[in-house]
Amino acid sequence: MRIILTVNVAWNIWNFRKSLLEALIEDGHAVTILAPPDDTVEKLRGLGCDFEPLEMSRKGLNPVEDIALCLRLRRIFKRLNPDIVLSFTIKNNLFGAFASRGMQHAFIPNVTGLGTAFLSGGPMRMLAKALYRFAFARLPVVFFQNEDDIALFTQRKLVRPYQAKALPGSGIDLDHFAAAPFPEETPETTFLMVARLLRDKGVVEFVDAARSVKQAVPGARFQLLGAIDPHNRSAIDRETLDGWVAENVIEYLGTTNDIRPNIAAAHCVVLPSYREGAPRTLIEASAMARPVIATDVPGCRSVVEDAKTGLLCEAKSSASLAQSMLEFLAFSRAEQAAMGRTAREKMVSGYSDQIVIGRYREQIAAVSNDVPVSLDKVAGK
Repeated sequence: MRIILTVNVAWNIWNFRKSLLEALIEDGHAVTILAPPDDTVEKLRGLGCDFEPLEMSRKGLNPVEDIALCLRLRRIFKRLNPDIVLSFTIKNNLFGAFASRGMQHAFIPNVTGLGTAFLSGGPMRMLAKALYRFAFARLPVVFFQNEDDIALFTQRKLVRPYQAKALPGSGIDLDHFAAAPFPEETPETTFLMVARLLRDKGVVEFVDAARSVKQAVPGARFQLLGAIDPHNRSAIDRETLDGWVAENVIEYLGTTNDIRPNIAAAHCVVLPSYREGAPRTLIEASAMARPVIATDVPGCRSVVEDAKTGLLCEAKSSASLAQSMLEFLAFSRAEQAAMGRTAREKMVSGYSDQIVIGRYREQIAAVSNDVPVSLDKVAGK
């Protein structure tokens, strides 16, 4: 079949969906990536797919830009004539669904997160809800990355219950993210936060909590790794970041193409996000046998079992986060390492990328045979 994967930046496919892409190519499908180009394009082509550049803005909703994006997508869909479009990220999901109206291909979105507009409340949330309700109304299936988002969308009638299907995030390559030896002999405890530098990710709470914990445990280290995202309205600016570093409250590690050495060197990975789909940071850390601290919010609480694989704290509360960090510091190295091993076991049992690949394969088979979709048997239900 001719399959398009569309996303708001090409590295998203390389970093998070490479296993799915390789499986689709292995199955004999002709796959095209439709996304704004970056330095991963040649790597993607090297796997055996085509690449179609997509002009789009990742910024918040803008009527003129978004209508233009919808028309642009429709022209591309007509020209490429796919059998299936698999979509990821908010704008590609929404405006890809609009662009697909009345066309012969199947459109299958994956709701990986809700975005700032949905989380902000007020008129922006009302607009986002209206867009989701209209865009998804006629789709046979909508993938979600946690049960909380399914409940939210069905309760607010943004999708019908039969449309909504759950995935364990994007899946994790358990061989690539293998368990790493725990740094038991290191005297200082290192807390690592990996995220885009956005307020919605809880970066400010992480820094405030670090400042508080350092007063009680001066030797604790707090590292922040992630890109500055000036296009997002909740972005942390460079001046603020430089001020934190100058204060010696955090170490800023910049960005990396391979997160594994940073996770391996940390004792605990932290994500105080306000809401997630299925947080890749926590899944990767858990797969590498690292305990995590995260907020008790949709997405995070699906990945973390409180007091077993990590600790949960209140959202938007640096005090609660600091308390969880102090609780973690009170554990012995053996207890911290045991928590990490339990986290790894959870990923092995329920978060393998093979589960995600299996569900997409069944959906593609259903579309090709024009039969109703039933994905429960893939999950062993």
